[in-house]
Amino acid sequence: MCCVDQLNSQQLADIQFIKGKSVEQQQLQSMVRLRELAIKQKTASRNQIRALLLEFNIRVSPKQGGLKGVVESLLEDAENGFSLEFKHALNAAWELHWGILDSIRVYDRCLETTIEEHDDCKRLLKLEGVGTLNAINLYIALGCADLGVFNKGKDAAACIGLTPLQHSSGGVTKLGHIRKNARSSILRSQLITGAMAVVNQIVNRTAVTEKEAWVQGLVARRGKKCAAVALANKTVRTAYVMLTQGTEYQAELVAV
Repeated sequence: MCCVDQLNSQQLADIQFIKGKSVEQQQLQSMVRLRELAIKQKTASRNQIRALLLEFNIRVSPKQGGLKGVVESLLEDAENGFSLEFKHALNAAWELHWGILDSIRVYDRCLETTIEEHDDCKRLLKLEGVGTLNAINLYIALGCADLGVFNKGKDAAACIGLTPLQHSSGGVTKLGHIRKNARSSILRSQLITGAMAVVNQIVNRTAVTEKEAWVQGLVARRGKKCAAVALANKTVRTAYVMLTQGTEYQAELVAV
């Protein structure tokens, strides 16, 4: 420990200092951020092209091949009344849109290849509703100090925004809804989306594991949305234990 760190630890004895990310975590986070930006650009580009076509009363329909079919048909039609300059501009916008889609595919391939080199991320893939992106995001969030220092999985889930707000008074604890604003709203959204996909599958089959039986009971009592949030909460807690203790996830089968 250097002299500055020793001085800080002496003067700020009540402050718990955190460590930064490793080079591997920074690389993973950079690729995830680049992908997130490309997703936003894709949505913005697509919406702009659709809106501009709607100004000419040209509506995008699946029967016409979607946005791709409409744009290509407009560019190839020599008798639709549009000027050559406008078609050149529209073609440039369409090529930019496809370039963004290609970038997203490159980012996905990079993440899928990189995750094979990280044992922690590969182990997280065994959790229900956790794919490549969720595994990497959990590894970044829980495997470093990005969201703070956690003493237990419950603290990590609360920081991500997967625990209900408490309204306590006079010794009476009342739980409300999960808060709308969270520091890691994208991670929370992705975890809940993955959990909802699992819930939709579980409700249509006989429970094989204890967790599936728990989800089915929760769906019957509170509905699918609440069950998805609860499952995402449990996923974060399980991932925290796996990363801190180096354990493997193995679902418990339902006792026959």
